[in-house]
Amino acid sequence: MRSDGTPVYRYRQRPGAPPVSVARFDAAAAHADLPPDHRHVHDFLVLLHVEEGTGFFTLDGAERRLHAGEVHAVAPGQVIGVSASQLADCRAWSVAFTPDAVPALASVSPLTWAHHPLLALFTPGAGCGRVDGPDRESWSTWMADLADEVADPDRLGAHEAVAALLTRILVAAARLAPSAPGTPGPLLERVFAEIEKRFREPVTATDIARALGYTPGHLTTVLRRRTGRPLLEWITERRMTEVRRMLRETELPLDAVAARTGLRDATYLVRRFRARYGITPQRWRRTLTAP
Repeated sequence: MRSDGTPVYRYRQRPGAPPVSVARFDAAAAHADLPPDHRHVHDFLVLLHVEEGTGFFTLDGAERRLHAGEVHAVAPGQVIGVSASQLADCRAWSVAFTPDAVPALASVSPLTWAHHPLLALFTPGAGCGRVDGPDRESWSTWMADLADEVADPDRLGAHEAVAALLTRILVAAARLAPSAPGTPGPLLERVFAEIEKRFREPVTATDIARALGYTPGHLTTVLRRRTGRPLLEWITERRMTEVRRMLRETELPLDAVAARTGLRDATYLVRRFRARYGITPQRWRRTLTAP
């Protein structure tokens, strides 16, 4: 929950399944149980492909209209406002995912996600692209195929198929962006560089801010306004990305993982990991090697 009462939805990893969720909604069914003004924030990425009809939602307070053939991207930290009536005449696919689902993004610092070519449609100033008429059927096919693979993660090759299909969709979405992702700006580059240099230490948001000559409050306000996340969340996200990489690529015990990611000890690591992903790091690691 944010300080203003806006709920923050975390991505809940399903054991043994890739971190991808696909939903198809139409006028008759989906979102029927939404409250009149459902304001919320995701900590994961969402792509919406509109097949037919029209609708709208709000993003950071601005109205976003939906039309057939459009692809909309919602980045982590953006405030979404939506109700069932706003989507009543719209049929669409949505894909929610974390970067772990894409091989090209899995081991990349989250500080660079917003400026990665595959995520061009998620950058500020983009957010929406329009698919040409002849290509719309391809988009619907990709979404349906992805939904089938996600629905049966135990099927032979399902994880590889999900990664390939999602990568294909992200490439197509990036090509709809008006321009390539830009740089985050001098101040954000300095902040991200400092986090990258020191996240393996028991560093705090106050330490990062003071190293750059700012108060923690000011830097947190700037980051929240420009990225949708405060400074501490960026530090935590960077640490959790490295924790996941080490769980995935090494057999190091949790105490060693904690020591190499700026966390106090294994107990604290487990508590933070479970709060962030809804699963313990031990169980998450086991799902990667489950038959």
